[in-house]
Amino acid sequence: MENLHSSVSPAPIQQAFLATGDSVTALAERTMQVDRLVNDSASSLLFPAAPAGIAVLAVGGYGRRQLFPYSDVDVLLLFESERLAMSSKESISAFLQRLWDSGMRVSHSVRTPAECTEVHDRNIELNVSLLDQRFLAGDRALYAKLVEKLPRFITANRDALIRNLAQLTRERHTKFANTFYHLEPNVKETPGGLRDYQLICWLTQMRETEATRLGVADPPPELQQAFRFLARLRCYLHCQSGRDNNVLSFEAQDTAAEQWQMGDAAVWMRQYYRHARTIYRAAIRQLEANEAQSSSLFAQFRDWRSRLANADFSVHRERAHFRLPQALDAEPEVVLRLFEFVARHGIGISGEAEQQIEARLGHLQAYFRESHPIWGALNNMFALPHAPMALRAMHDTGILTALFPELEQIECLVVRDFYHRYTVDEHTLVAIHNLWALRHADDLPLKAYGDLLREMQQPSVLLFALLFHDAGKGSPGQNHVEASLRLAVQAFSRIHMPGADRDIAQFLIHRHLELSSVMQGRDLFDPQTLRDVAHQVETVERLKALTLLTYADISAVNPNVMTPWRAEQLWQLYLMVYNELNRELETERIEMDPSGPPERLEFLRGFPTRYLRTHNDSEIDEHMLLEEKSRKRNVAVEVRKLESAYQLTMVTTVDRPGLFAAVAGTLSSFGMNILKAEAFSNHRGLILDTFTFADPSRTLELNPTEVDRLRTMVERVIAGKINVKELLRNRPKPTLPARSARIPAQVAFDAEASSTATLVEIVAEDRPGLLYDLASAIASNGCNIEVVLIDTQAHKAIDVFYMTAAGKKLDTSRQTALGEALLRVCHHGA
Repeated sequence: MENLHSSVSPAPIQQAFLATGDSVTALAERTMQVDRLVNDSASSLLFPAAPAGIAVLAVGGYGRRQLFPYSDVDVLLLFESERLAMSSKESISAFLQRLWDSGMRVSHSVRTPAECTEVHDRNIELNVSLLDQRFLAGDRALYAKLVEKLPRFITANRDALIRNLAQLTRERHTKFANTFYHLEPNVKETPGGLRDYQLICWLTQMRETEATRLGVADPPPELQQAFRFLARLRCYLHCQSGRDNNVLSFEAQDTAAEQWQMGDAAVWMRQYYRHARTIYRAAIRQLEANEAQSSSLFAQFRDWRSRLANADFSVHRERAHFRLPQALDAEPEVVLRLFEFVARHGIGISGEAEQQIEARLGHLQAYFRESHPIWGALNNMFALPHAPMALRAMHDTGILTALFPELEQIECLVVRDFYHRYTVDEHTLVAIHNLWALRHADDLPLKAYGDLLREMQQPSVLLFALLFHDAGKGSPGQNHVEASLRLAVQAFSRIHMPGADRDIAQFLIHRHLELSSVMQGRDLFDPQTLRDVAHQVETVERLKALTLLTYADISAVNPNVMTPWRAEQLWQLYLMVYNELNRELETERIEMDPSGPPERLEFLRGFPTRYLRTHNDSEIDEHMLLEEKSRKRNVAVEVRKLESAYQLTMVTTVDRPGLFAAVAGTLSSFGMNILKAEAFSNHRGLILDTFTFADPSRTLELNPTEVDRLRTMVERVIAGKINVKELLRNRPKPTLPARSARIPAQVAFDAEASSTATLVEIVAEDRPGLLYDLASAIASNGCNIEVVLIDTQAHKAIDVFYMTAAGKKLDTSRQTALGEALLRVCHHGA
C-alpha cells in the first residue's frame, strides 16, 4: 500500500508486528491510527455543514478495536433525522472520499437512531455491528439517545436477532462443510475461526444485556488464547499479501513457520486446529443453547425427546446427561453406553457431560488401554443409525483415542498432497459420514450403493476398517497401508474382536486403495484387469465391502472428487468384477463371432474384441450410421450428452500420425476435461475413436450452438484444415502452484498389466493441452494409443495409456526413447 497517506500507512505497525508477533498491540495501534484520520476528516469535512445532529461511530471490528492491517473500516454516520442526512450528501461524499484517498477501504452506513433500533432481516449485519459500536466524534447527546435505546431494543428483539445470527452462521458453516479441519483454512470464516469467536462474544452480550446497559463480558482464558493465536495468523496473512487475505495456504504456513521459527509447519498447524476446535465447540454450544431458549416449537420437540431418557442418562434441551457421573469412576464402560445412546437416538451429549468425561479422561484412558472384551458393545454401536454422530462425539471428547491410542498420531495431522482438503482424522470421520449417508440416497448410482450397504451383514466391521484405513499416515517413513494394518492388529487384540471379523477388517485395510488404483490406472474392460481384481478380492462379500469403503474414501478427499462420472465408474467396476467372480471358467473369453446381417459383420471384422465388450448393440448401430455418414467427406463426428458427461465419437479413414492428439487438443481448446478416450480401427482402415469428457464451465449446456461448433471444429482438424496449436494458444495460462506444491514428472512402463498392450503411466503437473502434447510425442515415436485414462488431482495429472507399436507391446528400446520424449513434454511442453 505504497500510495497510502503517511498518517494511515500500516507499514511501521507491520514492521513491529513481524518482529514481535504481537497482534494485540498491532490491532490497537492500527485502530488508533485510523481513529485520528476519521476524526480529523469528520472535523474538517462533515461537521462544518451541520455542527449538531451528527455523530460518527466505529462499528464491527473497528468498533471493538480489532482492526487488522487491511480490513474494511466500518463507519456508521448517525443523523438526527433523514432530512439532515439528505441535506448533508455533499459533505458525506467529501468525508468518505478523503478516507478512500488515504488508502482505507471504507464500509459505511447512514442511519437515524430509529433505524438503528429496527430488526433488519435483509441486513442482519447492521444489527449485529451495533453490538460493537463505539463513539468517535460529533454530537454526544445524539449518541447518548442511541446508547439508551440499544439495550432495550436488544432485549425486546433478542429472539429475532439470534434467529438471524444463527441463520448467517449456519450458512457460513455449510460453505465449509461444517468442519474446521481444512488443510488450507480461512482463519476468519472457517468454522472455529475469528468469526465464530465473535459470535460467542455477540451471543454473550445479548444474553447479559439488561435494560440499562450493553454488557461486554471477557471470554474464558482458553478462548482468549485461541483468539490471540488466530489474530496473529490473520495479521501475518495481511502483512504478507498486502491485502485482506485470510486463507492460510500451504505456502503461508511455511513462511509463517520461518518468520517465527516455529519448526515444521505441519506440526504447528496442530496448534491451529486445537484452538479452532476450542472456538468451534464453544460457538456451537452457545448457538444451540440460545436457539433452544428462543424457540417454543423446539421446546415442544425437546420435551418429547426427553422421554428417551433411561436409567443411565437423562435428556434435557436435546442433550444427553449422565444421571450419576460418578458411575464413570466405578464402571468406565458406561461411557460406551452413552455413545451408543447417541448412535441410537441422534441426540448429542451435553456440555456438562463433556466436562465430566474430560475430568476423568486420564482414568478412562488407563482403563481402555488394557485388554477388555468391548467389541460386542462397539459392534452394536457401529451398526446403529447415528453411528457417525457418535464417533464424531467420541473424537471431540477424546474418547476415541482413549479407546484406540493407535489413532493419536493422525489427530489434526496435515498430509500435504494438494488433493485432500481435510486433516487425516477429519477425512476419516467424513468418510464414515458419507458412507452412512448412502442409506438415504434416492438417485442412481448412489441408491445402488445404499442398497449394497443394506446388504452388508457386518457394517460395523466396515466402519472399523474405515476408522483405521489411514491410521498409518501418522507413522513417518513407513508405508501407510502396512503401518495401518499393524496398528489395527494391536486394536483387534485389545478389544477382543473375533477372528472372522478381524480377517475382513484386515483385508479392507490392506486393499483399501485397490479399486481406486484400478479406476485411475487400468482399463476396466481389459479381461486381465478384471481377473487381477477378482483374484485380489476372492469373494463377492469382500467385493461389496471394498466397493463401499472405496466410495467413502474417495468421497471424503474433498467435496468435488466423487463426481457422478467417478461414482458410475466405480459401480461399473463393481458389476464387472462381480460377474467375473460368479461366471464359469470356460466363459472367460468372448468369442469374436458376432451374429447379424452381413453389413454388420463387415463393419466389425478387424475390430479388436474389446470393441464388442465396451459397446452394446445400439451403440454399434449408431457407429455404423456414423461410418455411413463419413463416406462423403471421409470423416464424421458426433457429440452426445451422457448422464454425467459428454461423449465425442469420430469415424474417419484419414489416418495420419497425431490424429488422436489433434482431437484431444481441440477438446482442450474448448475448455473440456477429457476423462477417458479409446481408439479402434478395423481391417479396412476405418478409425473409430471416442472421447468421454466433462464440461466444467457448462459451456455446451448453456450454449447449445457450441456443440455444433465443436463438431465442425473437430472435423476441420481431422481434415488438416486447422492447426491445433493455434487453438491451444488461446487457452489462458494456468496459475502455477507454490514451489512446495510443484509436481515432479514421472513416466513408468508396465508390460505385464495387459496381455495385449504396454501400460504407460504419466504423472505430471497439469496444464491446458498436456494430453495433446503427450499424444503428439507418442505418435512421433511410432506408437499407437489403444486406450487412455485421465485423472486429475488438484494440479496433478495422472494419465495412463495402453499402447502398441506395429500391433505388439513396446520393446525395451522403444520404451526408453518414448520415456525420454514424454519427460521432455512434461518439463518443457511440446
